[in-house]
Amino acid sequence: MPYINRETHKAGRIGWLRAAVLGANDGTISVASLVVGVAAAGAPQGSILLTGVAGLVAGAMSMAAGEYVSVQSQADTEEADIKTEKRGLESEPKHELAELTSIYVSRGLDQPLAQLVAEKLMSSDALGAHARDELGITETLRARPIQAAFASAISFVAGAIVPIAAALLAPSARVAEVSSATALVALLILGGTAAYAGGASITKGAMRVAFWGALAMGLTASVGRLFGALV
Repeated sequence: MPYINRETHKAGRIGWLRAAVLGANDGTISVASLVVGVAAAGAPQGSILLTGVAGLVAGAMSMAAGEYVSVQSQADTEEADIKTEKRGLESEPKHELAELTSIYVSRGLDQPLAQLVAEKLMSSDALGAHARDELGITETLRARPIQAAFASAISFVAGAIVPIAAALLAPSARVAEVSSATALVALLILGGTAAYAGGASITKGAMRVAFWGALAMGLTASVGRLFGALV
């Protein structure tokens, strides 16, 4: 029996990986920024923790709702396109065969072979062939709104716990500094892990996430100090 090299690809992770990375990144950056900004304004440690927890709850719900609505819109569009294709297959099968054949011709097959391939695929799963090759919709990359919403919310909570724990354990006079440093380390790890899972450069992924996190925390710390001085 000949050896078959079964390659592994990253595309199957796109749906949940995107939502999880976005959620964890947003959880760490937004809650750390809130904590650092309030701490820089001179608020007591109890108020800082309350701000962080409130940001965690509000952010997780916002991420879940936003991700669900966004991905559900994509799913609705995919479903509508598939229904249109199904009606076309029922009413004009010859036209759909010609359409699929032309797609394969445009990809490099000659006309007789392209038609043979189209006929063979349509005889077994016509709708699946058109969804995949005409619409670009595959089972691997289908929109999954509930999965995306849960992944986004749970990862937001996981990311937000880091700056909240840092604020809880840090000396009251060093909450801003400890929270910033802890969040940056978490963002470096998060960015590197996400890049590794997606098959990208770990260093670039880590530095990219850390840069935007540092920028966000720096801006909110400046605003906190400004308003703290004014108050």
